[in-house]
Amino acid sequence: MNNKLNNSLSTYLSKNQDNTAKIQAWLVCEISSLLAVNPEEIDIREPLDSYGLDSAQTIIIASKAEKFLGCKLSLIHLWYYPTIQELSIRLSEELENSQSEIIQL
Repeated sequence: MNNKLNNSLSTYLSKNQDNTAKIQAWLVCEISSLLAVNPEEIDIREPLDSYGLDSAQTIIIASKAEKFLGCKLSLIHLWYYPTIQELSIRLSEELENSQSEIIQL
């Protein structure tokens, strides 16, 4: 029984990490495209505002993220989770746990 529980937990964590990695990769791609820089120049641990994104670019990313994730995204996420790493972890958790169309804090 304990082994079965460990396997289920391992599968859940792996799936969640896969979602996080996919979201991180997507965000890096979108941000590097908007800024016309190589994806390698984007550090997922740096605050998004350090890249000089303006409000219009932020709205574009949020709009595209909604399509990518298949649900509404609150712009407040970008303030509470200021790095790609933090944001993608939070969005992945929300996708795993959410039963609604709107991602809530």
